[in-house]
Amino acid sequence: MKTSAVTVRGLTFSAMFAALLVVLSFVTIYTGFSPVPITLQNFAVMLAGAVLGARYGLISVGTVVVLTALGFPLLHGAGGPGLIFGPTGGFIWAYPLAAFFIGYFVNRIKGHGIFSFLLLFIVMLAFGSLLLYVPGVPWLAYSAKISLGKAMVLGCYPYLPGDAIKALAAALIVLPVRKLFPASRLM
Repeated sequence: MKTSAVTVRGLTFSAMFAALLVVLSFVTIYTGFSPVPITLQNFAVMLAGAVLGARYGLISVGTVVVLTALGFPLLHGAGGPGLIFGPTGGFIWAYPLAAFFIGYFVNRIKGHGIFSFLLLFIVMLAFGSLLLYVPGVPWLAYSAKISLGKAMVLGCYPYLPGDAIKALAAALIVLPVRKLFPASRLM
């Protein structure tokens, strides 16, 4: 019997994690020194990728990004081209890729001990945080018409400690969840 590449169950969970991304985007702290706010959006991206796996993580987060680009006010009550092409647009573009890569690598981590936890943390930090800076910081520099060094100061360095805390929290949540509910159950 042939199985479908996408299931109703998988799409349902994708929709739930899309909603989680929207809700957590409202936890936003504007710093005053940077156009990049402190948010829990990348925390939701980490959870979506790790719990749903690569395919459904991409679908979940990608849906939010596409709908936001179309004008739906989904990310901290804003949407449309102004948000997607604004100073934080580069970070937002990377969300679906981050969810995909997190899901891809988390699915390959076996076990539930301290070594698995450390690997989860590294994957969350690398793809749920550091990967976002690759398009995010250069786009911030371009859109704000500032140097790349200044963009690093405004859009990267101050956020690294918080990103490490989010990656740690995501790994702490995902380790027991994936033991009870592996992503393979979505298919």
